[in-house]
Amino acid sequence: MTPKKHKVLRQGEAKTYVSKSKDSLTQELADLLNETAEAHHKAFAATDGVDDEWPIWYADYLVDKMRIMLDSKFTKSELIYILVSAEKENGLVAPGAYWPRFYANFIVSRYK
Repeated sequence: MTPKKHKVLRQGEAKTYVSKSKDSLTQELADLLNETAEAHHKAFAATDGVDDEWPIWYADYLVDKMRIMLDSKFTKSELIYILVSAEKENGLVAPGAYWPRFYANFIVSRYK
């Protein structure tokens, strides 16, 4: 079976890439979530990263990148729902887990 190809736009250029395995996609998404957490912490440095509305900030940061990564057309509102759902699931089944990896598994298993 030949891997599916996607058109990807990055910095104004059209590129093609080959679909990744779920494991590598999960790792890539976990890395992106970790990057997002670092950016969020910097943006909210005055409060040591505390932000009760974090899903909105995360969705703004992630929506375009995740649409490309997951070859999806979800809206920002849907991404906010996904992030909140992942947070709730993480708290219920794996409260001590490394959250970027948990969220990535949660997202990839349901939306890819």
